[in-house]
Amino acid sequence: MSQSNEINVRELLDSREISLYQKLVIFLCFLIVVMDGFDVVIMGFVGPALKEAWSLSNNDLAPVLSAALFGLTFGALTAGPLGDRFGRRKVLIVSVFVFGLFTLLVAFTESITALIVYRFIAGFAMGGIMPMVATLAKEYSPARRSALMVTIVFAGFTVGAAGGGFLAAWMIPQWGWESVFVFGGVLPILLSLFMIFRLPESLTFMVHHGHDRKAIRAIVERCAPGSTTENSVFTVPAATTVNANENAVKTVLNSHYRTGSLLLWLIYFCHLFLVYLLGSWMPTMIKESGMSFQQASIISAMFQLGGPLGSVMLGWLMDKLEPHRVLSASYLLGAVVLVLMSNIGGEYVLLCITAFIIGAAFNGGGTGMNALSSNFFPLSARATGNSWMHGIGRTGAIISAFAGAWMLNQGWNFSTVAVALTVPAVIIAVALTVKFFVYRHAPKAD
Repeated sequence: MSQSNEINVRELLDSREISLYQKLVIFLCFLIVVMDGFDVVIMGFVGPALKEAWSLSNNDLAPVLSAALFGLTFGALTAGPLGDRFGRRKVLIVSVFVFGLFTLLVAFTESITALIVYRFIAGFAMGGIMPMVATLAKEYSPARRSALMVTIVFAGFTVGAAGGGFLAAWMIPQWGWESVFVFGGVLPILLSLFMIFRLPESLTFMVHHGHDRKAIRAIVERCAPGSTTENSVFTVPAATTVNANENAVKTVLNSHYRTGSLLLWLIYFCHLFLVYLLGSWMPTMIKESGMSFQQASIISAMFQLGGPLGSVMLGWLMDKLEPHRVLSASYLLGAVVLVLMSNIGGEYVLLCITAFIIGAAFNGGGTGMNALSSNFFPLSARATGNSWMHGIGRTGAIISAFAGAWMLNQGWNFSTVAVALTVPAVIIAVALTVKFFVYRHAPKAD
């Protein structure tokens, strides 16, 4: 009788270079995030055309613009526990399909109430996408390159956001505002169908939950050809800080992970407050400081364009150096350059350069937070840990809209706002440092 050989799938993936199959998984995750970025910006571009077509007031338009954000918050909180129980793949496919369907329905609605409901449901579905993608990308990446892989995936958000702006500017004059939602709905539906056949379940999740050994072996062979036999038995590392009978929510809040979870929530809340306030109000503030509309738009676009470079650079550094220190330095650098930018005056080229650096530091830092969170929580609660960080953090984005309006109503200029925004950046750096010292001797997540 032939002997079985035991294979720890986590150690196997960590010991090899990234295979073509793993790159396909990462690429699919990247495409999903591109769609997420596209959806976040399309209402901003469609808003003026919709307002004119339906004769809406600003008060009518406000709930339409914010509906998806509220949906994102509740969706993220819900999706994580589902992903840890039923699998990352199932939740991702359903989320992408529902997101696409209700985005498509927006194009055919004729009432403001239906529009708000559809946007909320689309946002709810989208809320589960980002944390689930971070989880899946982490679990298909070697540990030594996991931060880089996750940040590359999340760089797709800025690609989608920038592409959405260009597409909307071209499509709306040609075919009306509805065409943007047709495009933004059909593509996710088609992608979700492709994912059914091509997107695998997390390998470590399958082993942890005792899935069919033949199905596990088939995926292992795609990742590491020739590494298994018919008698191979697959295992994953045991997490020493997780009670076997504990559900994912209890794990995230247990005595070991509670402090880290609270710090991650605080960090992501401050991060989204910071970048959404800058992204939403920077064009207005720069224009009111004396620049032209075109100059303000380009300077603000440079803030967004810094994101992909910052994401990849910080991901690479996080795999080489201590991740908390890398991210802390990034936010502190962004805070210093933000103050510098606010005191440059009318130097257009310098404003573009500083906006780009700030975007790389802050947007890249947020992407790095997804890698940090994925590497912190154990396999059994990783999706929940990621999604709750996203869900609670989204409240920072919602509050930023009101905070920005309040600042401008108080007569604050760009310089004053910039100094105020160094506060959340410093809070993030301090919280990251605290988390590092609390967990510096803790074993790494599986």
